[in-house]
Amino acid sequence: MEPLLPQWPERSTGPRPADDRLCLQGILFVLYNDIRWHHLPPELGFGSGQTCWRRLGRCQEAGVLDQLRRLLLTQLHAAGELEWSRACVDASHIRAKKGGVGTGPSRSTGGRGAVDTT
Repeated sequence: MEPLLPQWPERSTGPRPADDRLCLQGILFVLYNDIRWHHLPPELGFGSGQTCWRRLGRCQEAGVLDQLRRLLLTQLHAAGELEWSRACVDASHIRAKKGGVGTGPSRSTGGRGAVDTT
């Protein structure tokens, strides 16, 4: 994963950035345990929750997570470790193109709590 991470500037003001590996462990700890960032225990040595949160955002902006996902899927596929027959594609979050025929019920344009007088 290290080659995918964005590089830090040679000369930057402020304290030295936290170790990438420790931040990754902190990010995984928060996501796995489903806790809030500010509840990341400092005694684990991953850095603060805010540091890990900012590092996750920085990696997302740089496209690191998408590249990492693609790399892992490629390696797992090459090793024969993926069961593609069990894959599920969900496109329910994709918007329909304008001009598409709507078959579902129409949405109300009235405000919240609008009363139907018909």
